[in-house]
Amino acid sequence: MDNLESRGRNYLERCKHPFWQNVFQLEMEYLVEHLKGCRDILSVGCGPAIIEGELAKHGFRVTGLDISREALSCAPDRIRTVVGRAEDMAFPHHSFDAVIYVASLQFVDDYRTALDKSAGVLRPGGRLIILLLNPASAFFREKKADPASYIASIKHPDLAAVQSKASELFLVHGEYYLRIDGDRVEAGGKEPDSALFILSGTKRAEL
Repeated sequence: MDNLESRGRNYLERCKHPFWQNVFQLEMEYLVEHLKGCRDILSVGCGPAIIEGELAKHGFRVTGLDISREALSCAPDRIRTVVGRAEDMAFPHHSFDAVIYVASLQFVDDYRTALDKSAGVLRPGGRLIILLLNPASAFFREKKADPASYIASIKHPDLAAVQSKASELFLVHGEYYLRIDGDRVEAGGKEPDSALFILSGTKRAEL
């Protein structure tokens, strides 16, 4: 097993911790509720596709896109995986009912191009759901200060800028979600105690 694959396996082991299992469960429940009526789902920046595998169990037909072949090698067999950059989605137009970003868009080099591509691969009236890390939360500040945390490599912490771009392409609204207090995780929450800011909406009719 090479070093990158080993790191991927180690990440999966860490994800088995009850804290992260609770986080993933609440994120998955949110997505299931807000993806009702959708069938074909594209998850951009899915990594090892832990949540995406659970979505597939709920009957969604999920495609996971990620730049890391090693991460995708850990993805469950029940989802389709594609290696590639978010800015270069090689899918035909109108391929999906929904595009989701599970805490991944802020790590994409060019999120504006990624959102343009997302609109293109969505069918008319297609749905967009973006789970964004909330920089105002104590959870974010704690993780950002840790050089070993993936959050330390965030590229786009400006939520307003991301929402502004998304609004050009989608009819979106935002809400705060996921209250984290130490090892305690709960749904709901409001700024600044929410770990996530979620943008959701539908593709504009004129696109």
